[in-house]
Amino acid sequence: MKSQRLDKILAHLGYGSRREIKKLAKEGQISINGVMAKDAGIHVLPEQDEIIVSGDLINYRQFIYLMLNKPAGVISATEDSKTETVLDLLDESEQAFKPFPVGRLDKDTEGLLLLTNDGKLSHQLLSPKKHVPKIYYARVKGEVTIAHVAKFREGLVLDDGYHTLPGELEIRQGGPISEVELTIYEGKFHQVKRMFQAVGKEVIYLKRIKMGDLSLDNTLPLGGYRELTEQELALLHKS
Repeated sequence: MKSQRLDKILAHLGYGSRREIKKLAKEGQISINGVMAKDAGIHVLPEQDEIIVSGDLINYRQFIYLMLNKPAGVISATEDSKTETVLDLLDESEQAFKPFPVGRLDKDTEGLLLLTNDGKLSHQLLSPKKHVPKIYYARVKGEVTIAHVAKFREGLVLDDGYHTLPGELEIRQGGPISEVELTIYEGKFHQVKRMFQAVGKEVIYLKRIKMGDLSLDNTLPLGGYRELTEQELALLHKS
């Protein structure tokens, strides 16, 4: 277990800037194992030492894992000067961990988006070699038929000539506006929309409902988020 600077740890957990934490220490607001810490630059063992700030016992975590129900109109980025990003939806306490979206959802696409600062897990989930499945619910203009299901199963050639991996298309409801579920195993730019364009169809609504074995919590409102449970995190590590 590595020791770390106290001010760095507390800044990481959202207790303020290093200057603000230095002030707290001087005011006697921080204790380590029952002893007042006047120097915010001391090294501590965050997973072992008892650190109390302004009467609160801190729970140190290196990583954060959040499930977000992304709304339309928000971009999957960490910052943007003009458009609201998924990080803007988080409280400051979560932003302090500097999480980032694992992959991306288009601006007008809703649904499951994982936010974390765990680069190793992110790489594992996004690696082209892993072929982690992603399941989408879509409403499509026009009748989607069994013939389309067969074409998706063979893979489709997109507008730039790329031949996709086979996709698993399931028709929930046919009609002038068809409702479908589509499972894909890669994440090319606008891939779901472009796959339907390849068969002459237009996606008018798109929502990701599953990534690997992690399913979107249907109780989360649009723009809502929560931390993953230990069981959900274990499912992702198995992906």
